[in-house]
Amino acid sequence: MTFSPSTFTPPTDQQLRAFVDCAEEFATALRRLEFSSESLRRVLGAEGLAALDSGEPGVVDVLLTETDGVSADTVTALRLLILGDFADAEQLFGAELTVKLLDSGILAGTASNAQVCIDVRPVEIAGVDRIVFSDRDASMNDHVPGPDHVLGVGRASRSLLDISSTSAVESVLDLGAGCGIQSLAQPDAKSIVATDIHPRALFFARATFAANGFDQAQALEGSWFEPVAGQKFDRIVANPPFVVGLPSVEHVYRDSGLNLDGATELMIRGLADHLTDGGTAHLLGAWAHIEGASWQQRIASWLPAEGLEVWVTQRDLATPAEYIGTWLRDESIDPRSPEGCERSRAWLEHFRNSGVTGIGFGYITVQRINGPTSAVCEEMPQPLAAPFAAEAEEYLGRAEWLRTQTADTILEASFTVRPGVAIERVSLADVESGQGFTEFDTRISRTDGPAWTHSIDESVVTILGALHPEAALGSVIDIMAMFGAFDESDVPAIKDALVPIVVDLVRHGLILPTELLEDKQ
Repeated sequence: MTFSPSTFTPPTDQQLRAFVDCAEEFATALRRLEFSSESLRRVLGAEGLAALDSGEPGVVDVLLTETDGVSADTVTALRLLILGDFADAEQLFGAELTVKLLDSGILAGTASNAQVCIDVRPVEIAGVDRIVFSDRDASMNDHVPGPDHVLGVGRASRSLLDISSTSAVESVLDLGAGCGIQSLAQPDAKSIVATDIHPRALFFARATFAANGFDQAQALEGSWFEPVAGQKFDRIVANPPFVVGLPSVEHVYRDSGLNLDGATELMIRGLADHLTDGGTAHLLGAWAHIEGASWQQRIASWLPAEGLEVWVTQRDLATPAEYIGTWLRDESIDPRSPEGCERSRAWLEHFRNSGVTGIGFGYITVQRINGPTSAVCEEMPQPLAAPFAAEAEEYLGRAEWLRTQTADTILEASFTVRPGVAIERVSLADVESGQGFTEFDTRISRTDGPAWTHSIDESVVTILGALHPEAALGSVIDIMAMFGAFDESDVPAIKDALVPIVVDLVRHGLILPTELLEDKQ
């Protein structure tokens, strides 16, 4: 038996306050029951995990009846906490803890026939199994989340986990922390400050911290950077309420109350004042494409003149109609219903009046630097061949190297072609002659990470093929000219033309300065 909308009652904020005190005890009981991401993988398999992520309870229900390699109590706990089935809580958790869970609204019903009223999810984060608490969403149970809903483990939060560095630092700010999941990816930070404007979210965050032994994390209530005014951090992670829309709040977890992309603008504008020298920030963001202006120019206008290295990668672009439909369904509103039609009309009219032609979504990687702000805003629609965090960290290292170079020093530097880089020669059917093929393009491509591709000509291919980690780029060209690859009178022009090409190839990691490789060894 599973929840029906009439019996599902989320705990009150006062009840959640009481839950914080027993969250660690609850997590201990869950681990004793082997309630873990490994157990979920073992029972559900790849098919079931995909169904869980896409909100298909029927598939999960069928797969959670199988107990091969997992104890009956573990399966019962999974069905109770993932699907919302009724279960004998006292048998699972013991009499004393069950009373605490019933009193705090985490369970409802009776000790022998209880149902869960929050989302309890095992998640592997940075290689460690964690337990995350949040409000139950509509993915497994048929109900409409309220405006004070606290989001749990969703696609956006997983994306931010994928792009954020996790190396040891002194201090981390988790801004707009929600249930606290991003802080769990920072176990080696000496101190973590998690902030949110939503008191309910902070109760869940404190419970999540207690369940996972994060004594170094504190949760502070307040809007945006206000709770940490005057403070600086080595790392900032943020999944802010970035939905682009009207200046209103339908759901605290996603709506900022700021017009259009004001939330992303506010975040970007505030970073420089809250990062230590060399500190980094990792954010998800969304931005409006406005008629008559490029989205890159729009983001650049938000940046300070000094102090930041910024890399913005647009991962997706939606039309206004697509965007509105997606977010209406997110709050369990049928776009075809009267309410859905009215909301769609108001939203679409606001976009049209504002000149919005599309909405972009993507990753924002920032580092605090000394010197003029440098920004690269580019599209990256291609699939990623590896987690983005390592690429972002390497990108900042390459950007730092490029900031110190001139045309002369680039020609004096030596380079290595990245392992796995491929040269592709593309030919198209020769329509004019009616037979055969004609050369169309030559490309250099990475086969790892973000799989960047650049079009180059054959002379550049020849030079790249001659690169050697112990030979300066300028010397390579001189030697090639000596052996007849180029006319010696063309060498100065070739060098001038090659420098900006090398800068682009280094920025995307297709070729690497030997100096950077030596620093890693």
